[in-house]
Amino acid sequence: MPFNLDLPIRAATETAIAHGLAPDRCDILQNSSTLVLRLSESLVARVVQDLDGPRQGGEWFARENAVARHLARHGAPVIPMHPDIPPGPHEHLGYTLNFWQYVTSVPADPDPAAIGATLQRCHEVLRTFPEPLPALAILTESHALLETLARRELFPPEILQLLDRHLVSSISALAGFPHQPLHGDAHPGNLMNTTLGLLWPDWEDTFSGPVEWDVASVIWNARLLDGDAGYDSGVLAAYREAGGPIDETALHHSLVGRACVMIAWYPILYPDPTPMRQSRLQRRIEWLRALGR
Repeated sequence: MPFNLDLPIRAATETAIAHGLAPDRCDILQNSSTLVLRLSESLVARVVQDLDGPRQGGEWFARENAVARHLARHGAPVIPMHPDIPPGPHEHLGYTLNFWQYVTSVPADPDPAAIGATLQRCHEVLRTFPEPLPALAILTESHALLETLARRELFPPEILQLLDRHLVSSISALAGFPHQPLHGDAHPGNLMNTTLGLLWPDWEDTFSGPVEWDVASVIWNARLLDGDAGYDSGVLAAYREAGGPIDETALHHSLVGRACVMIAWYPILYPDPTPMRQSRLQRRIEWLRALGR
């Protein structure tokens, strides 16, 4: 959906100025439910634009801040928060926002081995995160979202029943495996190849669950949409070589749960999907249907 950018940009710039920083530009790096702005050579603001969306308040942003700061302090491959502004999250003009250091991306595709190794390193550091996180949050949140999808008639009843059945099954199965803090949404789009190396941003979906959830998120498209066996095996081999065990049963249930989450959020994230996105959504639904045959 289109957003009016005037107020969220003003919220970001005025908050930066209030903390003694002087924005000298306003480059839009991302314009979706979260607006990402580069305000200076080193300063990036992230502003939640979807004020009527499923997520309200700043609690989830506060979790992201705490996890990201812990990871950065311990040398994990993440984008650090900006050191000259309190971590927040900040509230201004009705918007929730936080601030990060700018990093320079490079055009090369990340190597699957580097993906697996850096993800395992993040998991290793996350095991020492001292604060409690909600268990299986993106799955339980997606299950609760089904009510909104039904009310707004965004999917037919058959699809909603399919999602309900598999989400309940995945949540129940994954509850029985060891849990630790996770990225939560570790798909390749939430990964940056930079001049500082491969970095993991966007910790807003962090929660507690089996490490196989993040692994499944990384390999889902390659394994089940793109047929990229080299990427799939490269990530898994590097993750294991770096010391990360992967339980195949937990990975299977994570792949199923990840399919449900992606399908459930499609109408929210892509209210006017391109033909390519429509095709990929349909293929995810067909894969999920085939599991029940």
